[in-house]
Amino acid sequence: MKRLLFPVLAGMLSSVIATPVMAWGVQGHGLIAEVAQTRLSPQAQRQVNQLLALEGHQQLVEIASWADQLRERDPDLGRRSARWHYINMAEQGLPAGQNCQYQAARHCHDRNCVVAAIEDQGKRLADTTLPPAQRLEALKFVVHFVGDVHQPMHAGYGHDRGGNNLQVQYAGRGSNLHALWDSGMLRSRHWNNADYLQHLLALPAPTLNPDQPQQWAENSCRIATADGVYPQRRQIGKAYVQHHLPRIEQQLRLAGEHLGALLNQLLANPASH
Repeated sequence: MKRLLFPVLAGMLSSVIATPVMAWGVQGHGLIAEVAQTRLSPQAQRQVNQLLALEGHQQLVEIASWADQLRERDPDLGRRSARWHYINMAEQGLPAGQNCQYQAARHCHDRNCVVAAIEDQGKRLADTTLPPAQRLEALKFVVHFVGDVHQPMHAGYGHDRGGNNLQVQYAGRGSNLHALWDSGMLRSRHWNNADYLQHLLALPAPTLNPDQPQQWAENSCRIATADGVYPQRRQIGKAYVQHHLPRIEQQLRLAGEHLGALLNQLLANPASH
């Protein structure tokens, strides 16, 4: 029995260790893509359709989680792009006013962070001299990374890997703070994507900074480091969810609006150089 059990446990443990730091989960990324889809200009929609058709897709939601699946589908690209999903901007012990201020040399060495990834992949998407397959890959990255940068834990503290190392108990199950913000609190609604999309679109229209990934990251960092986000107790109750879930939903809506506006900008006057 022990001989059979050990490989199983080892496999389970290795899968946990190898799991990349992901944001929002499939539902969250899908909702962001669906919000963005409703905001596309005719010209942007036309180009998006042409690129998606290369792989038989019709909607942005179909590629929204592609970048989180790279470690299985394309291990080399998965490794190269692993640090593009997040940025560690906050440090323990720093005064609040000194945290969450983006400094490229300090926070984005060699452009390996989500802010630079959005900028770099956006340029590739807009460049019509590139092969369509490369522009499609860039579109997949842009759709995903705009979602990632709006997940507060992806722009917060690095010492605990954005809350991944902080174990909590929620709804009778063990989890971690990062996963709770990714999808745990979203699942508490028990809504399907269609119902959740209507809820997000009914929220008050947010103020946008359409092409400012740096500001998006700084805003997420301020949320991640706000009082009360890191719970005093490991047991997460309804009061915590009721307080923070509306902010998570605002971030989903904001991410979708920013993604739509960015795609409209990148695909309005595509670069050809």
